[in-house]
Amino acid sequence: MLGTAINKYSYISVRKLPPFFEHRFRIAYSRLEYVREIDEIVHPVVREVLTEVKPGDGLEIHSDSDLPARSGLGSSSAFTVGFLHALHALRGRMVTKLELGREAIRVEQELLKEAVGCQDQLWAAFGGFNHITFSPVGDFEVDPIILARDRRSELMQSIMLFFTGFSRNASDIAQHQITNIPYRTSQLRSIQTMVGDALTILREDANPIRSLGELLHESWSLKRELAESVSTPIVDEIYQAARQAGAIGGKLLGAGGGGFMIFLVEPDRRQQVRQRLADLIHVPVDIDYDGSKIVLYQPDGL
Repeated sequence: MLGTAINKYSYISVRKLPPFFEHRFRIAYSRLEYVREIDEIVHPVVREVLTEVKPGDGLEIHSDSDLPARSGLGSSSAFTVGFLHALHALRGRMVTKLELGREAIRVEQELLKEAVGCQDQLWAAFGGFNHITFSPVGDFEVDPIILARDRRSELMQSIMLFFTGFSRNASDIAQHQITNIPYRTSQLRSIQTMVGDALTILREDANPIRSLGELLHESWSLKRELAESVSTPIVDEIYQAARQAGAIGGKLLGAGGGGFMIFLVEPDRRQQVRQRLADLIHVPVDIDYDGSKIVLYQPDGL
């Protein structure tokens, strides 16, 4: 798997709650929760993690994000990674990126029983532009991709990210794809082979970046065959409009169904694509190399 973390973030704070309130836990995200017992918490990640951790103190947990939830950019896993990271820091423990990624995968797959992969948790934990390989037994390796400054700049100037305006449940769509795996082996093998092709394009300056766009187009055509829920008529219309305006290729990010779409567009065609997709929100992005990090560390503070 080949991909990058982007410079859009989830901001999570966790602190001990002073014992002056009727509630023991205050959780602020798209809703506010004031509860006394952990099993009363609605937020599934917070509830399941705290059930396992069994904190002795009450906690106040606050979450904000640069991007909407259920949009294909791994915001759910970014929350899981950030929340685990903050809890470890509150208890005076600094964890490695490897530990953080593995723990987030376990929480989502084993505690929450969600039909999700492993990549979103690793992008959030490690950051960077990486080649991730997964073994049949569930282990993985994260290898950073080193690009010259000019090559990196050429790549990022060719990427355009748009929000389709609607969200979806990634776990539900991923489950459809998982069900179809025995019947889509040829498509999956072809997509896997493209990872090596993309690495070759990126690492050899003689290869034009537009070749990556052509690969994206081929990959998206194959991904659409994995399950009917991957795309929608509206998504197909957006994709065709972008291509007609000059995008070489692209894809819907995440499991599919909605959220964000990424396109590879040569710099001199960016304005035409932006005008053609004027009804969508264009989000400029760059690579984030830090991954999850603790900004303020006060393990014993209130």
